[in-house]
Amino acid sequence: MSLIYPRNGLKAHPLNNSPDYRSTLKRAPSQPLILLPHTLSETTGPVFGHVAVSDLDSDLTRRHAGEPLGERIIVTGRVLDEDGRPVPHTLIEIWQANAAGRYVHVKDQHPAPLDPNFTGAGRAVTDAEGRYRFVTIKPGAYPWRNHHNAWRPAHIHFSLFGPSFLSRVITQMYFPGDPLFRFDPIFQSITDERARNRLISRFDIDTTEPEWALGYQFDIVLRGHEATPTEEPHEH
Repeated sequence: MSLIYPRNGLKAHPLNNSPDYRSTLKRAPSQPLILLPHTLSETTGPVFGHVAVSDLDSDLTRRHAGEPLGERIIVTGRVLDEDGRPVPHTLIEIWQANAAGRYVHVKDQHPAPLDPNFTGAGRAVTDAEGRYRFVTIKPGAYPWRNHHNAWRPAHIHFSLFGPSFLSRVITQMYFPGDPLFRFDPIFQSITDERARNRLISRFDIDTTEPEWALGYQFDIVLRGHEATPTEEPHEH
């Protein structure tokens, strides 16, 4: 599996400069990218954080003294390569807003309550079959001031590390049936509808645990470790 996957001409990838997503006007490169050859040391290390991950890290509802507010959910799935093979022992980090749609971050000052029992960050390592599992709270929508009456659909950020820092993938997971999809320029920056739908998790009754938590399935396919652009944690 190559480290660099070609993006030109693929509707599955948003443009680096998507005018409706206004901050891309400042972030998008103005000159063609320069591809540097990778040596063995760059593609095989260093590896960050894998050995320090515990079971508690993947349960965002047990990180504090009390239970967080909101709808408890289970998010699970598999990490696969472009040939359908499992990607084992891959570090996954997630971050998200709380049930009220607010991040624990100094730049997030919109008038929604913080939850003292929820900080919204967790991590896990995939098993031998490429499977991961998180327990968390369904995040709320939040305003982000990109345009008039702009609200982000509920989502969870995913960051995956491959064999080195150079093979990091960042994406977002959304929830089925969100009415904000058609108003969101980040989601809509992917022009291919089938590609957009791959960002939407699937409700799964078998993952759901009776009287405790709803379950969602979200598989991630690493196509040459190509990252999908995402917004920074806050757009205020």
